[in-house]
Amino acid sequence: MLAHEMAFASSYITAFAVEATEFPDLARRYRVSAVPKTIVNDDIEVLGALPEPAFVDQALGAPPETPHPDE
Repeated sequence: MLAHEMAFASSYITAFAVEATEFPDLARRYRVSAVPKTIVNDDIEVLGALPEPAFVDQALGAPPETPHPDE
């Protein structure tokens, strides 16, 4: 889990893992429909397992890359 690795590397970052089936109220609150789902500051959502550079970009607020139509 990259969020936990980031939290381990920096005292400015805190990460929590929650089992969605054990905490259905939280799962509903954050509209968890697939896992992993990472929420940053109740504002940014990162869905799925991503390569580290893409995860960091999205966690920092960069929009996800969309593939070019010719690819």
